[in-house]
Amino acid sequence: MGTITTNDLKNGMTLDLEGSLVQVVDFQHVKPGKGHAFVRTTLRNVRSGAVVDRTFRAGEKVERAIVDKRDMQFLYREGVDYVFMDSETYEQLTVTPETLGDATNYLVDSSAPQLLMYGEEVIGVELPASVQIIISETEPGIQGDRVSGARKPATLETGLVIQVPLFIEKNEAVKVDTRTGEYLGRV
Repeated sequence: MGTITTNDLKNGMTLDLEGSLVQVVDFQHVKPGKGHAFVRTTLRNVRSGAVVDRTFRAGEKVERAIVDKRDMQFLYREGVDYVFMDSETYEQLTVTPETLGDATNYLVDSSAPQLLMYGEEVIGVELPASVQIIISETEPGIQGDRVSGARKPATLETGLVIQVPLFIEKNEAVKVDTRTGEYLGRV
């Protein structure tokens, strides 16, 4: 772990504060007219998801946590857990859905996310900007209903429900934005 000053903070940086692993969501360097400069931060606990605001003196030293990104392949679900395989060592790793969060809505067999590792602990997942997923259930489009921009709900193979255009059919592959959960187009 490296020690850095609060002047070097950046959004997305992971810190080890008093045994807690936190990620910088937002920060602001403040120099008041009187008194010393300080850094106001919004931090998210990586393990619990709790968000806290914390103020540091400018130049205060904090421990930066070294987070390793590993290329993995999602293999299958084992009960409620997700099993991944390391692309380099071929080791298998079981991860709980709580650790993955909303990423579970976009994980399909053979997808290749990056797992964020702190030592041997999985602390999160990075998905590509968009993924290809099959529509498992949707109502058929009504003939003649061609209102511009009309949408209907569709259930993906992962269980996520999104809004798609009327012409999309069941068992069709679509591209979905992993950041917003919106339909992007047919595959």
